Amino acid sequence: MQFFFHIPALFCSEIGLKLSTNNHLKLGYCRRYEAGPEVTATSRHYVDRLFDPDPQKVLQGVIDMKNAVIGNNKQKANLIVLGAVPRLLYLLQQGSSSPELRTECAVVLGSLAMGTENNIKSLVDCHIIPALLQGLLYPDLIFIEACLRCLRTVFISPVTPVQLLYTDPTVIPHLMSLLSRSQRTQEYITQIFSHCCKTPEHQTVLFNYGAIQNIAPLLISPSYKVRMQALKCFSVLAYENTQVSMTLVNVLVDGELLSQVFVRMMQRDQPIEMQLTAAKCLTYMCRAGAIRTDDSCIVLKTLPCLVRMCSKERLLEERVEGAETLAYLMEPDVELQRIASTTDHLVAMLADYFKYPSSVSAITDIKRLDHDLKHAHELRQAAFKLYASLGSNDEDIRKKVTFSCVCIFVPVKLCGSTVSR
Repeated sequence: MQFFFHIPALFCSEIGLKLSTNNHLKLGYCRRYEAGPEVTATSRHYVDRLFDPDPQKVLQGVIDMKNAVIGNNKQKANLIVLGAVPRLLYLLQQGSSSPELRTECAVVLGSLAMGTENNIKSLVDCHIIPALLQGLLYPDLIFIEACLRCLRTVFISPVTPVQLLYTDPTVIPHLMSLLSRSQRTQEYITQIFSHCCKTPEHQTVLFNYGAIQNIAPLLISPSYKVRMQALKCFSVLAYENTQVSMTLVNVLVDGELLSQVFVRMMQRDQPIEMQLTAAKCLTYMCRAGAIRTDDSCIVLKTLPCLVRMCSKERLLEERVEGAETLAYLMEPDVELQRIASTTDHLVAMLADYFKYPSSVSAITDIKRLDHDLKHAHELRQAAFKLYASLGSNDEDIRKKVTFSCVCIFVPVKLCGSTVSR
């Protein structure tokens, strides 16, 4: 089997011809950088070694390059400028390359992808995605894992067009077939799916190629990372999708209904990330009509879990996601709104969203405090959404919310806050 991507001929010579920096840039397969004085002789030496006629020296050169770029974004940029990426891709795709050399090339490319967004753009311009997808056809598991790890890093970047995953219709079913190979393939593939499922069309493609039956068993994997990525997959698959949600509600995992698996994942002894994502899965299934709003898993489990996420003890991102998901869950249902309005003093709890971070904040991590100061407006926006959802149907709740809003907005106004309408 082959993936039918159009991959332009990579500039490299089978006889070890060393191209100059200018020649590399003229060919234009990679995004251009301005080569400045920071492009050192050492960086050139790393690239030159990739063209050595001795395969063993090429392998050692790739290994040395791998060690040189770890944690060094300047070195990564230098090597991209000097044309390392096309040569690495050439070696990765050559049938004469040893499995070890191909694997080391994939590892170096993955390290380059962990640099800046410009690095990712350059790698995508060099057609790294089709080359790595082609690499998944090799039988060597270690090489497959290295290719998947690099693909994962590239696809989770916001600058990578996710549509590249769906260009060839044979890619998704092949990825599904690789899920059984190892825990690493399970982790990387499910993470790729969860980041690349952005539209109803993407949901349909993944659904039609068996995403539910292939990913459901991963929810009871011994690996937390695998369970978490599988859970995120179901979250994006179920969002505003009736077909997926109606299917999920009947799925059994090791003899247990999937909805009950999600309920277990919301227990307080589970990591917060898992609790919140499981609550999102059940919320989306409920909103799609697959679970009744008066079902105990919604009223007694999902709603209280989301209210817990609004507590001031949680991180900013968790509070934002918790409030927005809770607002979405109860928006059309007045009974859920009534329950939420009396649960753990939710209305009063939201007042803290407008006071964060306070001058007596318990945050001691300077980076975290700086991040939260920059994103505090997201808390206020989430609170507005939740207030609007709470008071959308019931007059008594609306009065309660209105009184609370008056108590909040006046001090906020006096403090000169820039709360947007």
